[in-house]
Amino acid sequence: MIKQINDYIWQMDFAQFGGAVYLLKLDEKNVLIDTSTRQNRKELVGYLKELELTPENIDVVLLTHNHFDHVENMDIFVNAEFFGNKKDFKNEDNVKDIRGQPFYELRLIETPGHTFGSVCFYMPEEKILFSGDTLFYNHGIGRTDFPNSSPRDMQSSLDELENLQIKVLCPGHLD
Repeated sequence: MIKQINDYIWQMDFAQFGGAVYLLKLDEKNVLIDTSTRQNRKELVGYLKELELTPENIDVVLLTHNHFDHVENMDIFVNAEFFGNKKDFKNEDNVKDIRGQPFYELRLIETPGHTFGSVCFYMPEEKILFSGDTLFYNHGIGRTDFPNSSPRDMQSSLDELENLQIKVLCPGHLD
């Protein structure tokens, strides 16, 4: 299902398990946040087609963290530049370190906990938070029982997010 968030942001959710994908049209660039699972590939390509795009039209992919349900479709975005936190993507040559990069009106917030390199993206003017698996609806949070997780770091990250004014939450999973 595609849901339009505003004039330039769309949320894509899938029938099968996998992370939600967000399309942002910023500065004449097509930017994706995450890519979902391989089993959602056909549905993702279909959603892009509904939005009059192909995978080749995607310019930038921002990755919230390195779990399979958020990154398995990276290979179809052949013209995109990929950015993620090198704490999660240190062995991925095709993923540039997101830290220190300017990304339009998106503010990077490092939110370790679910993984050591989890990040969120915040749009201060619109008060929109793309939270990956750090924060879900109804105050749910991402799991912290993985080898590269930290419950203590997750609490610190949640404390930081608590200070944000959020009108629209765009989490990595919708249920």
